[in-house]
Amino acid sequence: MGMGNDLIDSVDARLAARLAALRAERGWSLDELSERSGISRSTLSRAERAETSPTAALLNRLCAVYGHTMSRLLSEVEAEPAQVVRAADQLVWQDAASGFVRRSVSPPHPGLRGELVEGRLTAGADIAYDRPPVPGLEQHIWVLDGTLQVTAQDVEHRLGAGDCLRMRVWGPTRFRCPGPDDVRYTLVVVLP
Repeated sequence: MGMGNDLIDSVDARLAARLAALRAERGWSLDELSERSGISRSTLSRAERAETSPTAALLNRLCAVYGHTMSRLLSEVEAEPAQVVRAADQLVWQDAASGFVRRSVSPPHPGLRGELVEGRLTAGADIAYDRPPVPGLEQHIWVLDGTLQVTAQDVEHRLGAGDCLRMRVWGPTRFRCPGPDDVRYTLVVVLP
């Protein structure tokens, strides 16, 4: 069996386990789910034990019963995120014009709500964001070296090495490195 088949098999196994969990969360028997979905008890039983690959039509019916979209259901069974993200695999993005380097230390994953970023700003760098990508986004900013000025909700915070600012971001923010040295900081982003 090729690797591709192993991958498909493991997705089917996780999908089966998720379908069984959705039913258990609601306290429904197979008979009750069969009545609600119009799918035979034996077909449901085989799908929950990964003895058969569910068809799109069957998944669509179950999604309707559970009040899930298909994409939500499938995102819940995506492969487990890699536990170790090697330095060489971390995406580094540079905005040379503003003197900003951003390293995705632990990149986002649909199954996880947190993300760890390393930011570097050169002395004099000044970046303004008009809004967060997600309203109410939780951020923890921990300065490792240098000085960082962060403005949020019209309040300016001056952070030195070791200082940490925690906030939920609803509106504009500004990150500025007053110098004389560059600043390096860790940013923890948590989806609401």
